[in-house]
Amino acid sequence: MLSYPKNLKVVVVSNFFETPIFGKSMEKILNTQAPSHSIQSTAKTGVLLLNLGTPDATDYWSMRRYLKEFLSDRRVIETPRWLWWPLLNLIILTTRPKKSGAAYDKIWDRETNDSPLRVISASQAKKLQQRLGKSVIVDFAMRYGNPSTERGIKRLKSAGCEKILLLPLYPQYSAATTATANDKAFDVLKTMRWQPAIRTTPPYFSCPPYLRALADSVEAALGKLDFKPERIITSYHGMPQAYVDKGDPYFDQCKATTSLLCQELGWPQEKLILAFQSRFGPEEWLKPYTDEVLKNLPAQGIKNIAIMAPAFSVDCLETLEELAMEGREIFLNAGGENFAYINCLNDSDAGMEAIEAVVRDELQGWL
Repeated sequence: MLSYPKNLKVVVVSNFFETPIFGKSMEKILNTQAPSHSIQSTAKTGVLLLNLGTPDATDYWSMRRYLKEFLSDRRVIETPRWLWWPLLNLIILTTRPKKSGAAYDKIWDRETNDSPLRVISASQAKKLQQRLGKSVIVDFAMRYGNPSTERGIKRLKSAGCEKILLLPLYPQYSAATTATANDKAFDVLKTMRWQPAIRTTPPYFSCPPYLRALADSVEAALGKLDFKPERIITSYHGMPQAYVDKGDPYFDQCKATTSLLCQELGWPQEKLILAFQSRFGPEEWLKPYTDEVLKNLPAQGIKNIAIMAPAFSVDCLETLEELAMEGREIFLNAGGENFAYINCLNDSDAGMEAIEAVVRDELQGWL
């Protein structure tokens, strides 16, 4: 039981709002208006297409800036910082920019003086805007380089978008792609006082319009060839095996993509070959390696092939230079006779139908 001092005086206040507080009544304080901010009478919805990124030019310093941002990402390189920092800053960023710049120069769009990835990404955003009409505002951004994710989100917010759908253009989920794209967007949100509502899209490797678009692109490409490929290599960007061992679902989703594409085409499973490209460093990466598959096929009597990159939504250095150019050279030097590269979906009608289907599905309830 509580006890109170005998000399305690109790005062009953009949009207709390008339209690004096520093010369003002509580009623006046509660009625004080905050600074007014304009509120959109008809809030808009935005869609932000996100891709990996590209350098602004092929010179040494442009390449160095891009590579530093990319290779400093802890989602991409999980090597302990004490080991990775000196390797990156003292060796890789000293030697790699010149080599990478020369590779980019081979595929650079001379007409626009820009990277194919940025040119095609801009076209994707424009075409998606036309498909969706005025119900949404569409923009695009890059995880590394320009246009930045921060710019994309703030442009949509300034345009009146209080709801934004983020679409990382990676059909198969990986922490090093989808997750880091979302991380960057969330970092931007941390700096905003008035945040828009955000949705992120799930992986869409099993989405029927995506699989149909891949199958259509294969059939269209093969119809233009003067030879019949004995095998089609589906080459995915590689990653260290350790990442998958830690729980990344990327390998399983790549494997499923190739299998589902085979079903969509109505082909036997052995017609398509699963492989992984772009490895670097001494550790083990996902196998089989694309370059080794290309070297070994002619010795097995398979001398006519085509190759495609289902994990890339837009043609870029890894497809146009590494696969279409280097891959061709590796295969022909190993004794191959005919080689064809099948372009990414890019901004083709089939590719845009797939992106539109994913977007419309994820915007349900917002439009």
